[in-house]
Amino acid sequence: MILYEIRKIFARTGGRIALGLLLCTLAVSCFLAAHVYYVNGDGVKEYGYFAVQKLRASQKEWAGILDQERLQAALRENLRIRHSPEAQSENPKDLEISFSRIQGIYEIRNLINLSCTDGFRSYDYYLADRLTSVNAADFYQNRIRLLRDWLENDARDQFTEAEKAWLIRQYEELDTPFYYDYVKGWRRAMEYFPTLVMLTVIILGYLAAGIFSSEFQWKADAVFFTSIYGRNRAVSAKITAGFLTVTGIYWILAGFYTVFVLTFFGADGASCPVQADMSGWKCFYHLTMGQAYLLVLTGGYVGCLFLSGLTMLVSAKTRSAVVAVMIPFGAVFLPSFLSAIEHPLMNHILALLPDRLLDVGATLGYFYLYPIGGRMYGAVPLLLILYTALSILLFPMQYREYRNLLKK
Repeated sequence: MILYEIRKIFARTGGRIALGLLLCTLAVSCFLAAHVYYVNGDGVKEYGYFAVQKLRASQKEWAGILDQERLQAALRENLRIRHSPEAQSENPKDLEISFSRIQGIYEIRNLINLSCTDGFRSYDYYLADRLTSVNAADFYQNRIRLLRDWLENDARDQFTEAEKAWLIRQYEELDTPFYYDYVKGWRRAMEYFPTLVMLTVIILGYLAAGIFSSEFQWKADAVFFTSIYGRNRAVSAKITAGFLTVTGIYWILAGFYTVFVLTFFGADGASCPVQADMSGWKCFYHLTMGQAYLLVLTGGYVGCLFLSGLTMLVSAKTRSAVVAVMIPFGAVFLPSFLSAIEHPLMNHILALLPDRLLDVGATLGYFYLYPIGGRMYGAVPLLLILYTALSILLFPMQYREYRNLLKK
């Protein structure tokens, strides 16, 4: 009967269209993630797999412990390139040639800019061009100093003293000097996975909305629930079919996306800390790039499971697929309107809404803290625990709601 329910989901024209849209979503997400260029020695942009391999090779030359020697060597190379005739030229072609030479140290250069900047939230792309030396000890201590200055000045009213001390301790406990490597594959995978998962959860919501309401819409409920298995097995079969559909579709899409992106770019740098990449420099979680992406995948699955389960519950309660299908739309788009409300409490509430699970990579950068039981937690672990528990709780709620419908 479970297979019957699954076939029924995709037997409709809308179900087949939804499958087509899911495949299109996967293709678009992969295309966006893979749209990276490499500038060759002639100043010409190259695209595609072989261009990525050239970029990978140029940055792999600088892989290793990001210590005094490597930082200083990168800075010397940057200054050499920046003082070349091509870099000083106003000709666009010459500027592209100059950029082609800096691609190998581009990410280290960005980290130096972030470390040596004047403010925690400021960034100067050309700062490294004005530096003649960089000290490894200061490079890592500056990260802590900038956080401390920000907490004592611009953010002094946003955190309690206990929260400030905890954040500073998190920064201080990061193992340094850390290992630097080419991490383009993991970064691109995390950047464009939200595009895939947000569209997927909306389409899954459409599929889940019809699981409980279809018989009532077709006026076939009297026949279906008086059949030999309709009254005894129908409810559990529908719940199981919904769970298997959401789980299967999500992990198939996530698996294909992950394999494609990491094959295209390479999976190098999985053991590097997220702080070794520009996008994670300020992150207070102690995670590697591989661990961060695993959280992204897990968060996306929990988010899809919860929102699809909530859609199924509303469908059972209202007997309407139209009302139920609005759940994932509201969960994805409503927080963007609420974010216009500037209030610390609202920000902490928004950080725990289910849409954050669909973009855990961005959530890792949020400085929202929650003191619970004498311990401090960031938003990410609370999101995973909270919505995993709620997703499990939705199953008996769906069962009870639909059994009550059968008694009417």
